[in-house]
Amino acid sequence: MNEAITLTLTDMANGGQALGRYNEKTIFVPYAIPGEEITARIVDDRGRYAFAEGITVLDPSADRVLPVCPHFGLHQCGGCQWQHIDYDAQLALKTDIVVDQLERIGGFTDAEVGMTLASPQWNYRHEAILYPHPAGKTGFLSTDGKTPFLIDECHILTPELLELLRQLDLELPTLTQIILRDNGAGDLMVMLSTSDDNPPSLELDLGASVNFLLNDGEAANLIGATHLRYELLGESYRVTAGSFLRANPPQIETLMRLVRDWLVLSGNECILDLYAGVGLFSAVLASDASLITCVDHFPPAMTDAEENLSAFDHINVIEGDVEEILYSIPDDEVYDIAILDPPVGGLNRDVMDALESVLPPRLIYIGDDPATLARDAKRLHERYGYTLDAVQPVDFEPQTFRVVSVAHLHRGEERTMNFQKRLKPPNILHIGQKQTGILHEFSENA
Repeated sequence: MNEAITLTLTDMANGGQALGRYNEKTIFVPYAIPGEEITARIVDDRGRYAFAEGITVLDPSADRVLPVCPHFGLHQCGGCQWQHIDYDAQLALKTDIVVDQLERIGGFTDAEVGMTLASPQWNYRHEAILYPHPAGKTGFLSTDGKTPFLIDECHILTPELLELLRQLDLELPTLTQIILRDNGAGDLMVMLSTSDDNPPSLELDLGASVNFLLNDGEAANLIGATHLRYELLGESYRVTAGSFLRANPPQIETLMRLVRDWLVLSGNECILDLYAGVGLFSAVLASDASLITCVDHFPPAMTDAEENLSAFDHINVIEGDVEEILYSIPDDEVYDIAILDPPVGGLNRDVMDALESVLPPRLIYIGDDPATLARDAKRLHERYGYTLDAVQPVDFEPQTFRVVSVAHLHRGEERTMNFQKRLKPPNILHIGQKQTGILHEFSENA
């Protein structure tokens, strides 16, 4: 297992590792790029496939660049996986991964996929999740996904969060996690979690609000404010500690515009906004919709949504599990559109079952993982007859393999020629085409 092998890497897997073949076995290698020839050492042989560590790049890709961060690489900080790849190539790879997952997992051959929409390369992260280190400070998880790794610098955090991180020096024996947030307007927040679920007594001068996250996700205020306000598309939105918000505000605005522009409402539509969080999609659609029902299970997020949507009297904000709310909708309450923004695991089977009670003609699905999007779109097609029309990947996390995708699905005869035209993403890549070659994600269930 320790001998060096020579590999020609052909593809990029969903998960960020390049892959090649050796003795008819698929070999996954991190920090490599399709097209490269390398020497590597197998470190974990699973039988039908194996994981390896690169030793030497014999023939580098033209897309290989020098990583900016000294903490980037094997056995170091796990926050980034792709700093060694030119950013334009990162976008192409993400597009290819989305196309591959839709085709291979979902079986979709005719949906239109847009090129991944770019984000600023550096300092984009307005949120950091940190873990206590035995040395007393806090750090990101290392590449093993388990061990905290102390850092001296970070090029993807906002400068304000990096400075706040450097100031943190908490001696709490039961501390399990710290989340930092920056609203981009000078306001910072620290959120703490402990193993015993008991709020600590603190006297800190960090220039930031401090809140304690209970095991149910709700927060107890310790210092300063309970929430931050974010300016998005010219409006101010409240986000309480514990409420979900993606960590890249400019790309949140991109997502809001995409949903609004793809739907092109006439003013008569009734909309279900499921997994609505603090109500951002409802807010951007409110002026052109007839009725919106905004649903989320997390009480603080629904409190935020009530304030964020208070100017609209045609929006109902309902706290509860999505499946329970769907079953409770009266038969005579008909919806034209549902927006689905589920957790990273996608739609669970209870929600998939409950959708049968509404079945709106159009769906917008926001997926945080291409494989999960493909799986759920396939289930929606096979079970309820939805057609996948278009998918637009959005790069929320440059320097990583992760990509968020917005998908439009329709059911029945809803898709007209004009409807089809306005769905087309810019720079369309049809399924079946690739930028960098055929991609694969190896699975034990494949």
